[in-house]
Amino acid sequence: MPAEIIKVWAERLSLVDIWRAAELIRAGQLVAFPTETVYGLGANAFDAAAVARIFEAKGRPNTDPIIVHCADEPSEEVVDWSQLPEEARRSAQALMSAFMPGALTLILPRGRRIPPIVTAGLPTVGVRLPAHRVAQALIELAGVPIAAPSANRFMHTSPTTAQHVYADLGEHIPLILDGGATDIGIESTILDVCSQPPRLLRHGGIPLEALQSCLAAAGLPERIEVVKGYAPPEETMPAPGMFLKHYAPRAPLTLYYGEDDTQLRATLYAEATRLAAEGRVGLLIAAEDAPFLSELPNVCVEIAGSLNNLTAVAHNLFAALRKLDDQGVRRILARGFPMRGIGVAIQDRLSRAAAGRVVRL
Repeated sequence: MPAEIIKVWAERLSLVDIWRAAELIRAGQLVAFPTETVYGLGANAFDAAAVARIFEAKGRPNTDPIIVHCADEPSEEVVDWSQLPEEARRSAQALMSAFMPGALTLILPRGRRIPPIVTAGLPTVGVRLPAHRVAQALIELAGVPIAAPSANRFMHTSPTTAQHVYADLGEHIPLILDGGATDIGIESTILDVCSQPPRLLRHGGIPLEALQSCLAAAGLPERIEVVKGYAPPEETMPAPGMFLKHYAPRAPLTLYYGEDDTQLRATLYAEATRLAAEGRVGLLIAAEDAPFLSELPNVCVEIAGSLNNLTAVAHNLFAALRKLDDQGVRRILARGFPMRGIGVAIQDRLSRAAAGRVVRL
């Protein structure tokens, strides 16, 4: 039976409808719900059988751990705080005070009630406190932490609306809570504070510079090691989102980036024109590119946002890629965006969506 979609807009929160979703969570079922980053596919984090349904619904390998969402500071059942060294605990507390609830996931020692399936067998667990009223209410009413990756088929473009979730998982889950489009539009930043120095495992909604500033303000070492590169799916990941191919549309995507916008636009124009002779092509561009690239025959254009407003680009990114897929394009050509602030996370998502098809000009 197809999933039921219930609108629970944050401005007029319906606790009756969210209670229905909470009952499903307690009964070991799956529920898709909005967060400020992307939509999540949730199950009771203490229930191994329920979490196994997440992997089955998404087609996700069990080597890819799942983030646990809490309503407030995680208890000893979720995080074994006693295993965290003093400096690491101070770092975790400073970061939680500054960025939680919010788009930050911390890797911490796994608590006694988190089953190994959640963490891909690792002794650590990713934890975050979502800053979305629907997500917070669902966790509180369920009375358990909720394990939740993005609510899409594995490696597909992440969902930022309930309709995106339905397109991917509508036949596999009973209920989708529709809280409208997500605010940030890309996933959380993942920081491992169990290691010294802390390791940034995934760029996301909280930029690296903000994390460093927080640690420095707390009188802690601000050095953070940025983990680069990709890992094969058969290896156990320390955190989600670390595969070469991830966040990908159905159509093959090639990413072009460089410092010279004139050269970048000329390359996109030439490549789109050449490929359009063989079939419909998609272009993912910035608002500043539109005067040069918006009228090409057999080319579908989606504008992610302005080069001067990367927050808007992040918000629109996944929806724009899905729109190009919906228009039946055979190939997608995407431009890179400035590597500052959240732009680093945008570049990460596009690089992984391209699965290695990246051209530096």
